[in-house]
Amino acid sequence: MSESLKKKTVRGTFWSAVDNIANQGITFLVGLVLARLLSPHEYGLIGYIMIIVAILNSIVDSGFSNALIRKKDAVEIDYDTTFIFNLVLSFLMVALMYLCAPWVSSFLREPELIPLIRVMSVIIVINALAIIQRTTLIKRVDFKTQTKVSLIASVTSGVIGIGMALSGYGVWSLAGQQLCRQVVNTVFLWIFNKWTPKWQFSWNSFRELFNFGWKLMVSQLINVTWKEIYQLVIGKCYSTATLGQYTRGKQFSDIFSSNMTNVIQRVSYPILSSIQDDKKRLKEGYRRIIKITMLMSFVLLFGLGAVSDSLITVLIGNKWLEGAEYLRIIVISASLYPLHAINLNMLQVQGRSDLFLKLEIIKKVVGVGPLLLGIFVNIRWMLWGSVLVGIFDYFLNSYYSGKFVGYSTISQIKDIMPSLCIAIVMALCVMALTLLEMSPICMLIVQLCTGAAIIIGLCEAFRLPEYIEIKDTVLGVLGRNKK
Repeated sequence: MSESLKKKTVRGTFWSAVDNIANQGITFLVGLVLARLLSPHEYGLIGYIMIIVAILNSIVDSGFSNALIRKKDAVEIDYDTTFIFNLVLSFLMVALMYLCAPWVSSFLREPELIPLIRVMSVIIVINALAIIQRTTLIKRVDFKTQTKVSLIASVTSGVIGIGMALSGYGVWSLAGQQLCRQVVNTVFLWIFNKWTPKWQFSWNSFRELFNFGWKLMVSQLINVTWKEIYQLVIGKCYSTATLGQYTRGKQFSDIFSSNMTNVIQRVSYPILSSIQDDKKRLKEGYRRIIKITMLMSFVLLFGLGAVSDSLITVLIGNKWLEGAEYLRIIVISASLYPLHAINLNMLQVQGRSDLFLKLEIIKKVVGVGPLLLGIFVNIRWMLWGSVLVGIFDYFLNSYYSGKFVGYSTISQIKDIMPSLCIAIVMALCVMALTLLEMSPICMLIVQLCTGAAIIIGLCEAFRLPEYIEIKDTVLGVLGRNKK
């Protein structure tokens, strides 16, 4: 990997990681406070609404942002066309949400959802106003600006959410937090980025972007819908409180899996797109990203699962312990999310949005199995089924993406196997500590220290290349900061 590209990748990865970690960290801390003030049922209500919002946001984007990032010679009219299209579509989605609110409420047997859905539908328009601002920053690999914006939005919305909860607003405190975050995020993106639309629309530009983007949009729509439908099944077949437990457990997992996946997607896509014509450099960058990412993913996610009981007891109390049981299963499939993202990014870099769509359809057909287990058996069977489907998805994704650069599935597995083995050994040792009698807080401290010691010890003993690279990069950054 050339020095300039390496610096660009490191800088982009650093600021994207800071953005995600700081943003999720603040959101997580706010969530700890809110979880003690609110009930699983109230979290479940917002969980329903965020399912709808996530699906409609995918439709509004329509894959145009990825099409713009990939297009090397994108001009002003391309951005204007996308902006106008996104905005018009967002108003249509809000109208749809408003009209369907009573039906959704009746279907889920939750009368409180009608006003909540109608108020929170505004998020879709607010997000549409920010799509191009975000896209231009990603295309320039400028994640520093996005980090500033995210921090401001997270802190402001957190204060609003906690204030409303303390004032007795209940579920509306969660709605207020979500709305405030989107508004502040969008406003400051416009302030810092300085891009303004010229309000010009080109059908030629639209057709070009849509030709690539629509397949990604359908893929993303299938993916988002499928991911969220698990929550819908839990809420519909069991209870809103059970959905709240699942959502809370998943939020712990998302702190690591979603952060890493977002960082990898945001940084690797523009970087790999810039060298898409150089197969040797593309393979080198592709392989390097996978090895480093999966060491972090396996260690963090398996470690999280190992300390789930003590962590949740200490942070949010015994009333959420059911979520810890779900979390231990969720982290297994979640550890593969960054790997899915890297392999799927390679298909986009190669311009194969058609193959991307076909693979999504195949994976979702296979994914019907766990869904049926959730409906007819129980949640645990559904989650274990999703683990098996995640492994199948990996083999499918890596087979096709690896063909483009000569990096096969077997080669990938050989590269990530040392990291996987080290993470498994660490997790088993940490879980074995639960046999000891001690308070939850002492147990958590002992588990964290033991886990860290095992990981560092094994990585140093075997001189794991990806660990050495991470350590050297961190020490290098710290050394420069001291100067």
